[in-house]
Order: sequence, then C-alpha cells, then structure tokens
Amino acid sequence: MEAPVGRFLKSLIGTLALVGCSAIPTFSQIETPVSSAAGPIRVKVVVVAMFEPGEDTGDTPGEYQLWVERQHLDQILALPAGYHHVRMNKDGVLGMVTGVATAKAAASVMALGLDPRFDLTKAYWVVAGIGGGDPADVSLGSAVWASHVIDGDIGYEIDAREIPADWPTGFVPLRKSKPYELPVKPQLDGEMYSLNPDLVGWAFQLTKDIHLADTDEIRAYRARYAGFPNAMKPPFVTVGDTMSSGTFWHGARMDEWANAWTRYYTGGTGNFMIAGMEDTGTLQALTFLNQAGRVDIKRVLVLRTVSNYDREAPGTTPAESLKSMVGGKYAAYMPSLEAAEIVGDKVVRDIVEHWAERENTTPRATR
Repeated sequence: MEAPVGRFLKSLIGTLALVGCSAIPTFSQIETPVSSAAGPIRVKVVVVAMFEPGEDTGDTPGEYQLWVERQHLDQILALPAGYHHVRMNKDGVLGMVTGVATAKAAASVMALGLDPRFDLTKAYWVVAGIGGGDPADVSLGSAVWASHVIDGDIGYEIDAREIPADWPTGFVPLRKSKPYELPVKPQLDGEMYSLNPDLVGWAFQLTKDIHLADTDEIRAYRARYAGFPNAMKPPFVTVGDTMSSGTFWHGARMDEWANAWTRYYTGGTGNFMIAGMEDTGTLQALTFLNQAGRVDIKRVLVLRTVSNYDREAPGTTPAESLKSMVGGKYAAYMPSLEAAEIVGDKVVRDIVEHWAERENTTPRATR
C-alpha cells in the first residue's frame, strides 16, 4: 500500500495534469465553486472497488486495477476526505476505492457523495468486488448480483462455548432474546438493504450469458467439494443475497448461520450466496445521501464474484481452510477479479452508450 503522502502527491500531480475535454471539466473548472458557470461534474456511473494492494496500474491487481486500465480512468482527482483518490474517464465513469470493511466504505462513499465538485443525482453505482461464496449455490469465479445485502455485524453475541444447548448459534438479533426470534422488528435500521429488483433483473438479464474464465487450477480446487453440485459447475452469473461483515468469518457452521440470518431478515425468501466486508457500509452511506437528494438509491447495483468458498472442503477443517487463504491466497483470485470487471463492464457500457435514455429512465428486465 503506498504511503499517504505518496498517494496525495500522485493525486495532486494527476489532477494538475488534467486536460480539457467535452465530458470532463479542466482543473480550473474542478476547483472553482459549485455556483460557477462550469457547474459540478456530471457523473454517469460510479464503479466502487474496495481494495487495491499497490499502485492503481501496472502491478499485482486488486479490485480496482482492471477497471482503471480497461475503462481508461486516466484523470485523477484528489478526494481528501476519502480513503483514496478517485479517477474518471471521458465518458463520465468515475472509479473509487473505499478501503476494507464497513467503516471505511461508509466514510469514503459519504466523502464522495458530499463533494460539491460532483453531480451524482443521475449516477448509477456499480459496487464490484470479490468474496467468499457458498458452495451450495455458486462455484469459483462465478458472479452474483445482489437482491439483498444483509448485515452480519448488527446484533448481540454470546461465545459459542457458553450458549444454551438448544441454541443453534450465539448470534442474536438486536432487541431480541434468542436466535431468530420472531417477529422480525418492523423497522430495520441497517440490518438489511433491498436493491431495486427491476434494475437487478435488468443487470442479470444483460449479463447472464457471459462466458466466465475457467482454469485447470479452479477446476481442481472445486473438485474437492464433492456433494455440492453448484460448486462443481464452471463459473456462471446468478442472482442471490450477500452478507456484509467487518469480520472475515469462515467455516461450515458460520455458513449455516449466514444462510439462516439471511432467511430471517428476508422473511424466508432470501438465499445467502456470497460474503463481503463492505457493502452495508456503502449502502448505509448511499441511503443517507439519497435522503439528502445527492444520489438515487434505486440506481445502485452490488456485484460480488467468488474468489474462494466460505467454508472448508469435505474432509478438512475450517482452521486448515482459513490458513490456506491468509494473505489473500484465494483459489480463484485472478478469475474472480476478471469476472467482476467483465460482468460489471457489460452494465457500465450499456448505461454509457444509452445515456440519452438511461439518464432519466432506470432500465428494467424485459418480459
């Protein structure tokens, strides 16, 4: 990770190097007050990545680098109140890195959303990252468009060694006295975010037939998951629910909890498929920004691709499985990064190419 001073200098140099073009204001326009004739920069799409381990380009990639290189996000704009500078291209696509876990994500998205240099009122948001997939539902390298994002942090917890014998878990919903106690409280406050089903359906319809990379390495790895038919399939695109938690949890018991926690908050209709660490932070910030009229929450998509399974393979232990992933050594790291960009890019390009329509009308799946 580059030092903060280095990031700032690089952001400043990149900003000074901006050249004028019809889609992006020049440096002098960016730095002038919002009330100036130039006005704020109108953004069509915000691509949200969560981590980038080194430089934005030219080294081992994180979630951001493929977007920067392939979308030609060449104009660098400092974001002093956020985790990392942002980048734009001439088509009105803006890319950002939030930092890992919910707190950094919420703070960084809020910093962008309140920045007076940008007009985000018509922008679409494509959150594109990797995560741990449930082998009951997905295979390595697969892509999941989220219908719901469930929070895995809000609640009570008792150590598993001290829970009552009849409890399936030590996690208890906030304001309840036992796991999965009904009724679910009528007014949720960050426990779950439901995304616009019309937009999610459109994104899935647009991308469902995309061919995703399959390699000998991930074929060999998924063969270890005998008894999980979906885990044995080549990578595919699907729709499901995601779990967001600041804790990187792992193992079959935790997977059972994530599925039950998702069913609890979705009234039995949801299906947990993949876990990440930032999405509820991002969605909380976007919810507040929507209340302020700065963004349109109905234009938000969350895409997570499977870099690893969220539980151990049959015949191994969770500790062994987790140890093998320490340091980001995920079985499908590069294929999942590729899948996030390839699937997400299909949506981004459609929005940009059909902006005359997309600007005022949110797309939906055709019947």
